[in-house]
Amino acid sequence: MIRLVAAIALSTLAALSLSDAAEAKGCIKGALVGGIAGHMAGHGKMGAVAGCAIGHHRANKKDKQQNQGQQPAAQ
Repeated sequence: MIRLVAAIALSTLAALSLSDAAEAKGCIKGALVGGIAGHMAGHGKMGAVAGCAIGHHRANKKDKQQNQGQQPAAQ
């Protein structure tokens, strides 16, 4: 059973990491990964909530870095 969950988690993580678009600003991707990790620890719902928050934060941080790189330099 643990091998099955681990295989599903790895395949989901690999599939999601290949996509460039941040769905719901990273919340969905983070919730999936956090939910799986939380399930393994016995706290699936808390893991999903934490994963959503972390995924959202990282997506915003990535967007902010990309926007700073696209702005013309102030002279």
